[in-house]
Amino acid sequence: MNLFEELKWRGLVHNITDEKLVEKLNNGGLTFYLGTDPTGDSLHVGHLLVFILAKRLEKYGHHPIFLIGGATGSIGDPKPTAERKLLTREQIDHNASCLHKQVENLFKCKLVNNYDWTYNIDILTFLRKYGKFFNVNYMINKDTVKSRLDSGISYTEFSYQILQALDFEHLYDSEGCSLQIGGQDQWGNITSGLELIRKIHGAQAEAYGLTVPLFTKSDGTKFGKTEGGAIWLDPKKTTPYAFYQFWINTPDSDVMKELKQFTFLSKDEIAQIEESFNKEPHLRLAQKTLAKEMTIMIHGQKAYEQAIKLSEALFSGKIANLSKTEIETIFGELPKVLLEGDEMLIDSLVKLGAASSKREARDFISGGGVLVNGIQEKDLNFVITKAKAIDETYTVIRRGKKNYYLIEHK
Repeated sequence: MNLFEELKWRGLVHNITDEKLVEKLNNGGLTFYLGTDPTGDSLHVGHLLVFILAKRLEKYGHHPIFLIGGATGSIGDPKPTAERKLLTREQIDHNASCLHKQVENLFKCKLVNNYDWTYNIDILTFLRKYGKFFNVNYMINKDTVKSRLDSGISYTEFSYQILQALDFEHLYDSEGCSLQIGGQDQWGNITSGLELIRKIHGAQAEAYGLTVPLFTKSDGTKFGKTEGGAIWLDPKKTTPYAFYQFWINTPDSDVMKELKQFTFLSKDEIAQIEESFNKEPHLRLAQKTLAKEMTIMIHGQKAYEQAIKLSEALFSGKIANLSKTEIETIFGELPKVLLEGDEMLIDSLVKLGAASSKREARDFISGGGVLVNGIQEKDLNFVITKAKAIDETYTVIRRGKKNYYLIEHK
């Protein structure tokens, strides 16, 4: 397979702006760019497909530029529903710095910030040099704008596509950049850039766009900040354990597609995994491989090994052997109940919401359905104490197979 055939096989191509791009991709040597606005201080899994594509292009001999939208981030790419809240300059600069560090860990590329060539453009220059090339009817028909016409859109967000087009033209002129890649929702912004390049540099100017499919949840919504449920690349926002769990819980219907899209495993390796997955789906080899590859790619080997350790401890019930920090990693998002002294297990079950009454709590305990720090407890008189807690800090209670509750001892 040549490069483009492999990208298609992996499901990394949603659309291209010109068939001429196919040969140029296969030949290598293009300078291309991808970008994101610093609306947050971390990338998330919704960004990853574009970065995976960029890494593949880089490995094939193309030259990546990563653009942080210090200027476009001041405006906000129009959401389908409502106006974005404007960030302060300090917030934008902080977020940009954090994103730069993350990108440097992902792959080698030139880093630029569009604020550097945008901040000193006065309004008359903006309107005369760039605005005159944009037809309002053309702009209104872009999907990102069209979806907002009924609810309303400010001129600020309406002008976003002009600023992003300006980026493509600037990088084309200054860096010889002839390709922009992005998610399929960026098609309108990419084609606006191509139009600007041709109007300024002539119809013979060669520039292209390539979009990847959006990485979506099972309900079709994007993985992102504003849509909720973001899985961050920053380990302080989403722990490597939670990151691993995200991938290990990939539905059977999606896992082979995601192995092709996200990992750098060869076609033969993926074929072997698929054969095993079809014969023995209960072994979940595809999910385990996907989770391993992604966790190592983003967080490294040690983080992957710890995620495995924590997963096995949770599966086996050997929670008592974990440290306070590991307990926080696994159960940190659970609601905690603070306990100052000792308390009967029956009372704790009611307080935690694990039982609706003391009578139900007794039934759960006597029936063997309650575990305290991974050990089944049938004693109706069992008392929860700080001395019995993990690192004298946490007591983990499990009721049934999957219901966990956390007590923190003062």
